[in-house]
Amino acid sequence: MNIDATVVGQIVIFSMFIVGALSYFLGKRKTSNPKVAAIIGVILCITPPLNIVYLIVLTLKNDENQDVQT
Repeated sequence: MNIDATVVGQIVIFSMFIVGALSYFLGKRKTSNPKVAAIIGVILCITPPLNIVYLIVLTLKNDENQDVQT
């Protein structure tokens, strides 16, 4: 199987869309500024292990707007 730069580039660009969308939706619940969270997620797609770690950190972070009902 021949893997060239075109295939690697397509994988990186495809992961930018997926991680950007996931970062935005997680950022809406977990941060006060979801657009910045999405931009950071897209930038970290350049190095794939960092974008996965970033998504894990966003997932484990407590929700920003927790309404406590008693």
